[in-house]
This record gives sequence, C-alpha cells and structure tokens, in this order.
Amino acid sequence: MTESDAQLADRLASIDDRIAAAARQAGRSPEDITRIVVTKFHPASLVEELYGLGVRDVGENRVQEVLEKVVGVGDLSDLRWHFVGQLQTNKARAVRRVASVIHSLDRPKLADALDAEAEVPLDVLIQVNLTDDPGRGGVAPESLSALAEHAAGCLGLRVRGVMAVAPLGEEPAAAFERLAGHAHTVRRVFPDATWISAGMTGDFEAAIHAGATHLRIGTAITGPRPVRG
Repeated sequence: MTESDAQLADRLASIDDRIAAAARQAGRSPEDITRIVVTKFHPASLVEELYGLGVRDVGENRVQEVLEKVVGVGDLSDLRWHFVGQLQTNKARAVRRVASVIHSLDRPKLADALDAEAEVPLDVLIQVNLTDDPGRGGVAPESLSALAEHAAGCLGLRVRGVMAVAPLGEEPAAAFERLAGHAHTVRRVFPDATWISAGMTGDFEAAIHAGATHLRIGTAITGPRPVRG
C-alpha cells in the first residue's frame, strides 16, 4: 500500500468512527446509516481505490463527470452511483442509465422526464430547499406535498425520502430538524419513504442526530479536490 493509499484508508476509517460515535450518541445503530463518498473532480482511479477499501456508495453532482467515471471504473457490479447534483430534464435519460439513486428530484417536469425512461423503478429523493432563495436547488416546502403527489403517479420512480443541503449562515442542526419535518410530509404520500439524505463533511454529525440515513461526504475522505483549470 502506498503512502497515498494509507492516508485514504485512514481518512475513511476516521470518518466511519465518527459516524458510529454520533449514531450511538443519538441512540441509533451505525448500520442504519449509509455513507456516500462524493468524488467530485477526482479521477476514476480514486473510485477504484475506494472500492478496494470496501466503499460501495459513491456520489457525483455533475452529469458529464459521472458518465465518464462509470466508463472509467469498468465493471464494479455492486458499486452504487448516487447523483446528488441539480439535474436538467434533457440530461435525465443519461443519468438514469447509470445512477442507482437520484437525490435531486425537485420539480414535476424532472419527475416526468425520469419516468419516461423507465424500464425498472428508479430510487429517487425529493430535494427540499431549506432557504428563502428560490434560486437554490430543491422544491419549496409549500410545494413539497404537491410534488410528492405528482411523483406518486410516476410508476417508474420509487420515492425513498428527502434530501437537502444545510443553508449557509444557519446552524445545521436547526435546518436538519426542519428537513425531518418535511420528511413526514412525504411519508403521508409514501409511507415507506424513510430515507433522509443530509449532512456533508462539515455537518454530518448534526445530520445524524436529526435522523439522516444517508450522508454525502467528500473532502474529509477524499482529501482536497484537484484544481481544475
């Protein structure tokens, strides 16, 4: 194992220890939490290294990057790709072909675009905008119920829960508590939609305490992102 490989393994183990400790402190089982490693701007070779360390859930937020990496890593049949970025309707077909889960369903047109390509049901999470800025990703809370109802008519989608990013300038714990409330709204339509995707490198412990089931962690595991020219 090279020094770089050892550092990656150490960072991964350190984060997993912190996840387990936060889960136990919250009275939860660490096994109920899925750790997604976000590999934005890193090469496909890093995904292969992570796979060798036991990682099976990898996240990307750019369409072209996830498409390139899926080809770049070859046949890792049990690797699950999570698309966590904003998605345009005209890219829905391409992303649906490679993603196991899409975390950013935020409007009826996107639901329809993903549903139109259905061969088998696709796991999706409804992204909720926790800010007052309509330009941020996610559906406004007051439109969440209507979007869930719309998605209920899309037989090619399986709504698993909600996703959000904690707003800048606000305590993450308060934002994630609101998200937990929005999760109940979705469960009125989809009783089995128990997933909550929340928490990144700087706030995943607060997310665990608020009930997050899926964490999207990047640089704390991967190290600094390569500089793009």
